[in-house]
Parts: sequence; structure tokens; C-alpha cells
Amino acid sequence: MQVQPLPESPAPLTAETAGQTTAHATAFDIRLRPLGWDRPLQWLQQGWADFRRCPALGLFYGACFVVMGWGLLAVFQHAPAYTLALSAGFLLMGPFLCLGLYDASLRLERGETPRLAQSLVAWNRRTGTLAIFGFVLLVMEMLWGRAALVVFAVSFDGMPDFKGSLMALLDPENLGFIVAYIVVGGVFAGLIFAISVISMPMILHRQTDAITAGLTSMRLVLTQTGVMLWWGALLTLLTVLALLPGFLGLLVVGPVLGHASWHAYRDAVIDEPGSQAPA
Repeated sequence: MQVQPLPESPAPLTAETAGQTTAHATAFDIRLRPLGWDRPLQWLQQGWADFRRCPALGLFYGACFVVMGWGLLAVFQHAPAYTLALSAGFLLMGPFLCLGLYDASLRLERGETPRLAQSLVAWNRRTGTLAIFGFVLLVMEMLWGRAALVVFAVSFDGMPDFKGSLMALLDPENLGFIVAYIVVGGVFAGLIFAISVISMPMILHRQTDAITAGLTSMRLVLTQTGVMLWWGALLTLLTVLALLPGFLGLLVVGPVLGHASWHAYRDAVIDEPGSQAPA
């Protein structure tokens, strides 16, 4: 009688194979942690703590946010309609500027000292994936800008001349325009928030692709909608308040929110063995 050979035992799961398995995990394989309503406030506290540990680096990025705001204000004096459309670019440039802040929080988490030079080239670790995700955000920002211009054209029978006055834009006679613009902006802002709230720090930190990161972010928002809406409301409120004193509030609020967004990602997504991208 011929003896059949026993089946081979599966190879042990090494750190290398674990990394390969995690790298090919889909958005539905990545485990998410249940979040309490108090977590967003703790993310802000942790963001403030990171800012205090590397204030010079944070102030540099805060100054970048302020300069962006001044640039939009200068454009508003000549083309208010285009300024409102271009303001959506904050949602595109903001996450990319925050890459340096995510890198700083990551290094603080590892017990290292963050360096400005290192943070400026943090994107270099995942260039291709970040470029793909940035292209998606760019397309969405352009669609938002085009939709805003259409709302202007339909509401005013062309591009109106507000003579550099925002109050003229907010005249009660323009109530229909205001409602339409808020609805259109809310749809695009909500969609961009959903796909990007944890995507950029996730791409920087984990061995994952742009689509998986975006879908994981959307899955987090859809499964824990209340907490994430609360987080989005805090981000919006603090950003608006920071804009009031000539955008100068962004000097501190901008980097604190960047650090806090890193902690939101780290709190929401459960770490897996071998999931981290190369340092």
C-alpha cells in the first residue's frame, strides 16, 4: 500500500510576510477602534501638547497657513467669485502642509526629536501614493470650484462686482445664493472630509495605497458618524475663529489641528504587526 505524503505545514508568519499581508489588506480588513464622544477633545489636547514640544516647527507651518490666507484676501479684492472658489484649495493644501506636522508627531511618538528639514520632505517616503491621493483631492477641489462659479452665474446672471466688499455678498437680497452656495459647499466639504480625515496620516504611517486609505477614512465616518461629525464641527469652528483676527490665529491653531489629526488617526485605526511604512 502506497503511503500518501502529509500536506506541508504552512510557513510561519514572519515580520516580513506579516508586512506583505497587511500591505495587501483591503479597507474592510483594517480594524477600527470604537471612539467615545470625548475623544475629539483629547485629540486637541494631544495636538496642543505636541505643538508645545516642537513650537518652532509648528509656527513655521502656522506661518504658511497665514500666508495662504493673506493671499486669498489679496485675490478677493480683485475677483471675489474666484476667491470663494479657490478657498476650497485650503482643503487641498492643508493636508499636504500637515504632512510635516504628522511626521513631527510620529517622531515624538517614537521618542525622537522632530526636525524641520525632515518634516519638509516627509512626503518623499510615499511619493507615488500621496501623488495619487493628491490628484483625487485636486479633481474634487476643481469640481467644487466649478460648481461655485455656476452658483454665482445662475444667481446673479453673470459674475457680480462686489467692489471688494464681503458684506455686499451677504446682503439679504442674496439669500437664495447664500443657501445654494452653502448647500453645494457642504456637499463637497463633507465628501472631502470623509475621504481625507485620516487618509494622509495613514498613508504616511502605514504600508497602504491611496484607495484603501480613502475608503478606510470613509468607513470610519460612516460607521462612527456622530463622533466624526463632532470632530469635523470642532475643526470648522476653530478654523473659522482663527481666521477672524487677520488669519493670525492660524499661526497656532493650524499646527495644533495638524498634530491633533495625527492623534485622531492613531486613535481610530488599530495598529497591525508589519503595517508601518519604511521610516
